[in-house]
Amino acid sequence: MEAYYYNQMDKLQQSAYHAMKEGITALQTSFSVPRLEPRQFSDVFFKLRLDHPEIFYVTSFTYRFYEDASRVEFVPEYLFDKNKIRDHQKAMESRIRKLLLPLQGKTDLEKEQYIHDFLCRSVRYDNLKKPYSHEIIGPLGQGVSVCEGIAKAVKVLCDQLGLWCIIVICDADPQNGVKYRHAWNLIRLNRQYYHLDATFDNTLTNGHQSAYDGSAVPLPRDPKAPIRYDYFNLCDDQIYRDHRRAMYPVPACIDSSRFYYKEAKLSFTKPEDVTKRSLQAIRKKQPLIFHWRGGYLTREVLQQLMERIREAAKEKDVHAVVHVNWPQAVLRADFVSESVSEDVIADEGDESNDL
Repeated sequence: MEAYYYNQMDKLQQSAYHAMKEGITALQTSFSVPRLEPRQFSDVFFKLRLDHPEIFYVTSFTYRFYEDASRVEFVPEYLFDKNKIRDHQKAMESRIRKLLLPLQGKTDLEKEQYIHDFLCRSVRYDNLKKPYSHEIIGPLGQGVSVCEGIAKAVKVLCDQLGLWCIIVICDADPQNGVKYRHAWNLIRLNRQYYHLDATFDNTLTNGHQSAYDGSAVPLPRDPKAPIRYDYFNLCDDQIYRDHRRAMYPVPACIDSSRFYYKEAKLSFTKPEDVTKRSLQAIRKKQPLIFHWRGGYLTREVLQQLMERIREAAKEKDVHAVVHVNWPQAVLRADFVSESVSEDVIADEGDESNDL
């Protein structure tokens, strides 16, 4: 289990962090911790819960102190009574144990993909902001979550598997239209670090429709629709195209070789590759999802790729609908029997209801 943020603190903050962890884990009503500045208290408490997402049952606190005292009385505000907390803990432990049973003997990359795929398939992004959606109990217990809960679920599952993982937070920027913080993960594979945003892939996977009628009205989503990997093992240059910089220092991610589409040989540099793979997808009655690596994905380049996709579709007597993730240069082409009024649709991962 990586206590990453603990290791970034000074000795006094670490002492407060340790006292908070011990007291909360013991479900104490109140306990003594070293005195810090008010803002430091919030920061240490926040980082404690990033390092330990298994602490899902307390989300705020108060404290009391005497003017000249060197310690304060810390009072956690629990979400449930003690018996209910213990019940939830047992349920989470059982759920995690069963979920991870198939991963014995798997590689770290296979473990990462299993976790990612589970969260994309089994969790619905929660636009209603239920209280438990920010904690692991949301995605692992209720099947709903926002980015914070999904990132915490990734970490708690990785921790159980011995896979190095931390939660990354970027701050809000209301002046530029970013109203909320966003959370995702950093994974370490073979001494290299990679960004993994399961929330963005979840919303891209579940936001797509598998077919359209003649008016381009989405029909019910196919539950077997392919999972998206637009944010699976990105380097810094890739993730920060549409994510704000991390609030706290995190390891540099400089390797782009483990990006999913590149490893899966779905990262194309030649237009003729798009034609070839479009024809294969139509023959197999599957959508085509690919990354464009043949230079910047400008509107002119997209038009060239669309001409290739449309020609392939016309050859097979079908029509193409293409979703474009502009920042990550990922396209998804669906091939349908009826023509549509709009055949190019912009895609975005959803972070509108986050921290």
